Amino acid sequence: MRDAGDDLELAFEASDQAAELALAHFTSGVSVTEKADGSPVTEADRAVERLLREALSEARPDDALLGEELGALGESDRVWILDPIDGTGFFAGGDPNWRIHVALEVDGDTELAVVTSPALRRCWWATRGGGSFECSWPRQDDQTRRLEVSTTSALEGALLDALDDESRARLPHTATRPATSPLPLVELVRGEIDAFLVERFHKWDHAPWVLLVEEAGGRFTDRAGGRSSDQGGGLYSNASLHSRLLATLNYPVPRTSRRP
Repeated sequence: MRDAGDDLELAFEASDQAAELALAHFTSGVSVTEKADGSPVTEADRAVERLLREALSEARPDDALLGEELGALGESDRVWILDPIDGTGFFAGGDPNWRIHVALEVDGDTELAVVTSPALRRCWWATRGGGSFECSWPRQDDQTRRLEVSTTSALEGALLDALDDESRARLPHTATRPATSPLPLVELVRGEIDAFLVERFHKWDHAPWVLLVEEAGGRFTDRAGGRSSDQGGGLYSNASLHSRLLATLNYPVPRTSRRP
């Protein structure tokens, strides 16, 4: 087995290189085209993913890769999951709220996550059993803080949000809706909101955040009642509210408890 610390350092190094490249494209400006599914893409998305793949493959040639732009490569119980620019619409529009996702899945469970937001000069990361953290980017140890979700236990007045109005209508009416944020899951791991419902998107969108939320003391349940990042999203929340919110949303009872 590889040392988790070595994997984290590799993820940091690859993410930093990708962040510098992405930031250069963001500063100079990019044109947008549509993929077959109608979602936006830029040359920066592809260039950043190619860089990540090269850096990770050179250091871990036996590991597999799964990326938004270039698909799957290799077979292994260790899979690096990549979203080169999460928030391409923000990126192309000159809005700094885009991110680079790098996650490592081992035997089907996310063990490591690094999310970098170069235009905001922030970075978030987590390791399984090691906690969730936030710091400045480029990283400085004296500016690192451990993240913890809220401890709100009452649905009345809880700060709950969702991806869209249809999903918000399913949340308890006694809850409070916070101001709309471009980074709701960041607010969740900081303890600034209590839950976020997002029932869309792909594995590379969710994989790092499942780990970040769990390691900050929260919980995630996908729409099938599991903890998988490839089921089109689900409910992220603090631990105190999670079970009651699942019942409100008519989600299946979770099949397994959260790993320690």
